[in-house]
Amino acid sequence: MTRLARLLALAATLLAAPAFADEGVMIQDPYARTMGGIGTSGAVFFTVMNPGDAEDRLIGAASDVAEKVELHTHKEDANGVMQMLHVPEGFAIPAGGEHALARGGDHVMLMGLTREVADGDVISLTLTFEKAGALVVEVPVDNARKGGMAMDHSGHQMQHGHGQTETTD
Repeated sequence: MTRLARLLALAATLLAAPAFADEGVMIQDPYARTMGGIGTSGAVFFTVMNPGDAEDRLIGAASDVAEKVELHTHKEDANGVMQMLHVPEGFAIPAGGEHALARGGDHVMLMGLTREVADGDVISLTLTFEKAGALVVEVPVDNARKGGMAMDHSGHQMQHGHGQTETTD
């Protein structure tokens, strides 16, 4: 794919409307970061919005660009070291609310890339929800993108980055 074609694909994806599942779950602002080569890893980030009256749960993910796809989170151990952990039970999406998958927190992990993935490429990711079912999302790869803003439980904005979290008022 030429550089111009990649840029056009990225622009089209960014300008496209958010993805919706049949029951109204919506995926907003998806992007991926990868290490690039075959056999390496990557991660996908986005916000799940649930305008419905019932809680739902993101319980799985799949993509043809990775041998294994899992839902992960970061947790600090007793020594203050951040660890990445598989979350087999998935992530709750509250009724009338949202759940952010962001750098330094919850995310979709792509392990064992099956092909070269570069900036501007678009990968297909199938998300599985407990109630809403499967939702296919086209995700642009943007390795230059820095972490996004998210709200912590106390209502403060948090800037997410690998290995660091900064809370601002």
